[in-house]
Amino acid sequence: METLKETDLCFPQLLNSSCRKPIRPHFETMLIYTLFFFSSLLTAALNLLVIISISHFKQLHSPTNLLLLSLAFSDFFVGLYMFLPIMLIDGCWFLGDNTCTLYIYLGHVNSSASIGTMVLISVDRYVAICHPLHYSTEITQKRVQVCVCLCWTCSLIFQCLILKDIMKQPGRDHSCIGECIVFNNYIAELVDFTFSFIVPINVIIVLYMRIFVVALSQARAMRSHIAAVTGKVTAKKSEMKAARTLGVVIVLFLLCLCPYYCIELTGQHNFLNDSSAAFVLWLYCFNSCLNPVVYALCYPWLRESVKLIVTFKILQADSSELNIL
Repeated sequence: METLKETDLCFPQLLNSSCRKPIRPHFETMLIYTLFFFSSLLTAALNLLVIISISHFKQLHSPTNLLLLSLAFSDFFVGLYMFLPIMLIDGCWFLGDNTCTLYIYLGHVNSSASIGTMVLISVDRYVAICHPLHYSTEITQKRVQVCVCLCWTCSLIFQCLILKDIMKQPGRDHSCIGECIVFNNYIAELVDFTFSFIVPINVIIVLYMRIFVVALSQARAMRSHIAAVTGKVTAKKSEMKAARTLGVVIVLFLLCLCPYYCIELTGQHNFLNDSSAAFVLWLYCFNSCLNPVVYALCYPWLRESVKLIVTFKILQADSSELNIL
């Protein structure tokens, strides 16, 4: 009987205060951890290639690519972030309350910064497609750098305010040792859900609906040669392709993020103790893996830069000056 008790507890030496391990088939446990491991490894590796490519090659230092760099950094962090659940054994948290609080805080910050970057990408495409004459003057490299820094800084501060009670008293919501969950008050959860999800999503949808309408009108104008007669300015083909590519990224982002935020809204933060919630967390991670795949399919410069990286040609002198566009 004692042996059964010990195998069921996260900390067998703490019989009265230890959490019990979640009861699930061994095959299911191994499947969850295998999915997390390979998704995390692939996510970190692919996004690291994007980060190196945009950072190294000077030709890729455009405002749009700086936004992609911010998103790739966020996705790379997701890959590293997802290694922590792999360290757990049967759903038990062995790293202490302080580490648990930091883990949850950084996860929230990364989610907020990701969706903030998506909003910036939507604004970038909106100006490029709807106001092409003003793009080069309105969307400059320095302004984009400032916006990205503000996005991450605001995410850090905002989530610190949202989770201030938990950060002041780590482990305050834990009913037993070996648990890693948080329960915010209803107002804090609602504010977080509104400003980290609802408002940004609506901004993205409105901007891309406008882009879609303008893109259709420009396509009709080009087909009927109205642009040549009236002198109407249309967006470049490359800008339209970028808008389509980033539109796909945003759609995938929303599809993968919605279930995650629904789980967050219900207050179910102990993802690994529930199989369906663990799958939702994996789906969120898998989206970060999909982004560089979409870039590779749509952007020849990424495929070219990856070839140079994996063959170590970027170590050559003046490799950053190479023409890869």
